[in-house]
Amino acid sequence: MTEPELPPEDRKAPSGRHPVNVGHLVMGTAFVGLFTVWALISSDTVELGDAHWLLPLPWLIAGVVGLAATVLRNAGRRPGKMSGWI
Repeated sequence: MTEPELPPEDRKAPSGRHPVNVGHLVMGTAFVGLFTVWALISSDTVELGDAHWLLPLPWLIAGVVGLAATVLRNAGRRPGKMSGWI
């Protein structure tokens, strides 16, 4: 048997939002950053000898994006679920 359908005024429209996969976000950010570094070096905008400061930037930015996504994702949860476990 199927459940009866709700009247139109009680139905919720899908919001289109879904949880963010932080791992995919971090690796996508790192990939775009590494591609940007490669493009800058390939186009001779930045010399390879001067790129020693540029190469770690995609990893640092991806880490910051991952931390920000984790903090923002957990910001709406109520505290206290694990409080006092230490």
